[in-house]
Amino acid sequence: MSEKVEFKKLREFGDIINDTIRFFKENFKPLIKVFFYFCGLFIVAGIIASISQQLGMKQVFRNIAGMNSYAGLQNIFTVSYFAVVFIAMINYTAMNISVISFIALYVEKGNVAPTVDEVWGYFKYYFLRVFGSGLLLGMFMTACFCLCLIPGFYVFPAVSLMIPIMIFENSSLGYAFSRSFKLLKENWWMTAATLFVLWIIAYATSSLMSLPAIILTAISTLTNGIQGLSVGVIIFSTILQSICQFFLIVPLIGVSLCYFNLSERQNSTGLMERIQQMNQKNDAFPSRDENSFPGKEEY
Repeated sequence: MSEKVEFKKLREFGDIINDTIRFFKENFKPLIKVFFYFCGLFIVAGIIASISQQLGMKQVFRNIAGMNSYAGLQNIFTVSYFAVVFIAMINYTAMNISVISFIALYVEKGNVAPTVDEVWGYFKYYFLRVFGSGLLLGMFMTACFCLCLIPGFYVFPAVSLMIPIMIFENSSLGYAFSRSFKLLKENWWMTAATLFVLWIIAYATSSLMSLPAIILTAISTLTNGIQGLSVGVIIFSTILQSICQFFLIVPLIGVSLCYFNLSERQNSTGLMERIQQMNQKNDAFPSRDENSFPGKEEY
């Protein structure tokens, strides 16, 4: 039996990538259970809203084709459109909290996967805090990317660490904001590269699983032309792509490993804990006097 993933330890670039995949594989069943338990309702709601929004867009393209472009364009920002955006925000919040809380409990329990009930305690405690913080961070990232893109790429690793810091250290957004930049002070390049690779892996895997939907979408578009996608293709592709959101767990695991790696470089908390455990094990075996061994006779 292979040794379980230890979060509180120093890692290099390749170690984080490998341990992310290993943790995902080792805890696949409990992770998928927690993921769909807390995100399943939002995924279903997102599917319904997305299908409704895409069917509405079909009518928009028909209006534009019929030279009624104003009537078509004013119907883009409908209730369904804003519902899709709002549900996506809630779903991403739920995904962050459920996965990171799972990892927090995993570490707390000594590398043992937590139950759904245990994760629920964390989920209900952090949901509103993380949701509000996510809105502010989203606006912050948007503003940074609008400034010639470079500031957005610079703050992306720090912003990625803020939600994990809030959950792992039970902190406020203000503390997490300053803490993330301190952790990245001398390790920005490695962290940014790690997160970049992990997001590529997640999206590549998700795209591969969504390949049937992509092929059907392309065929339907070429066949129907300006009429747009068929209803069946819209429903099938939306459901498949929504389910494939599960692979976004991979970068969330990776950013958690990045947090513990950076924290260990600064504080060495994991190393100190392991030394303490070794001392406790040694104390459990009392030392013996050299004359007290069995079979030794006194003359």
